[in-house]
Amino acid sequence: MSDPTAHRAPPRLLTIAGSDSGGGAGIQADLKTFAAHGAYGMSVITALTAQNTREVRAVLEVPPEMVAAQIDAVLDDIGADAIKIGMLASAPIVRAVADRLRVRALTIPIVLDPVMVAKSGDALLRDDAVAAILEDLLPLCTLVTPNVPELARMTGLPVGSEEERRAAADVLGKTTLGKTIAVLAKGGHAEGDEVVDLLWEGGRLHRFRGERLDARSSHGTGCTLSSAIAARLAAGETLARAVEGAITWLRGALAAAYPLGSGTGPVNHLYLWNKDVWRKNP
Repeated sequence: MSDPTAHRAPPRLLTIAGSDSGGGAGIQADLKTFAAHGAYGMSVITALTAQNTREVRAVLEVPPEMVAAQIDAVLDDIGADAIKIGMLASAPIVRAVADRLRVRALTIPIVLDPVMVAKSGDALLRDDAVAAILEDLLPLCTLVTPNVPELARMTGLPVGSEEERRAAADVLGKTTLGKTIAVLAKGGHAEGDEVVDLLWEGGRLHRFRGERLDARSSHGTGCTLSSAIAARLAAGETLARAVEGAITWLRGALAAAYPLGSGTGPVNHLYLWNKDVWRKNP
């Protein structure tokens, strides 16, 4: 008799984000990260971007009703064990996503990466969308993962020091009435030889420390980290364990990155798998 567990379905991960034609961030980075964690990835595209390792040349937003239709199509049939949200571009798209998830995903872990600016410095989120995220989307989330500039923009508070980031995370996590949202205040944009990421969970604060890597290939790190956390949550890990494991995995992907393009290249999402492939096919 065949083993009934031999073909057990992997965790189902849905990413709601923009498409990066260069493959280093957005939907493309998310799906690679899901695959690297043994999960089945699905996507809802919110915007098309024409970009490479140097710049974002054009952005075409997907109509909000099409964004909503994609969410419904996936959740009506396949379902999801966790959802990652990235680039949302505009307030109408934010509200369309919030409206569908409010109905369809109240029991599903949701990780929000509030993508605002590309690694090249190009804006990816309109000003009116920030308020919509805070008011409509944040209350639905399990975790939000702002970097230093995003944390400052979402709270209007100083975030120069670690203590200021902790205080801002406390404010952001309590923004919603009746629910506390966990906040991962990332330290990659802060100064110093050491990167300190702060996970604020209401009354608990976790500090994750690591030596700063001198990596030219760091495009898509925010997308990649949030997707790795979502994948680990879908697999049943606690939030703190999922964050710690995702940070460790991302550092490996950064360290194993290879030169690509003439600007800021991507991390090596499949570095663990590639080691085996290259060993077998030198």
